[in-house]
Amino acid sequence: MSRNIQVTFDARDPKGLSSFWREVLGYVHPGPPGVDLPEGADPLAAWDDFLAELGVPPEQRNTRSAIEDTEGSGPRLFFQQVPEDKVVKNRVHLDVRVAPDLQGEERMTALEAECDRLLALGATRLRRVEPEPPFEAGFIVMADPEGNEFCLD
Repeated sequence: MSRNIQVTFDARDPKGLSSFWREVLGYVHPGPPGVDLPEGADPLAAWDDFLAELGVPPEQRNTRSAIEDTEGSGPRLFFQQVPEDKVVKNRVHLDVRVAPDLQGEERMTALEAECDRLLALGATRLRRVEPEPPFEAGFIVMADPEGNEFCLD
């Protein structure tokens, strides 16, 4: 029997980091429980209103955030606030499958285009690994705004 998973990120700024990953993956922020959001409504603003109605102090309203796949097939990503900064290389990372069916220069061109898009969102480029067939298709190692490494694959 297979199981669904949730990937959890420790973060200084859960709302900011979840917004970055929302743009990377094309996910959405879900609305608060029991709240029907009108078309085009900002779910993060709806969460602020929801938490204010519950009496949550403003300084505690950015302690967690989540994003979900619009099609329901990808894992939910959860972001929780922690007091410490990331200090070492993460032991698990995400591979963002940008060009799984492309090869050679066509693949690397697609990866570079996505790299440029993510740099504009606050990512950092760490290194490029060139294709070396038959075992290496090539990829770009990046870091999100809080230093979590991931690969464009």
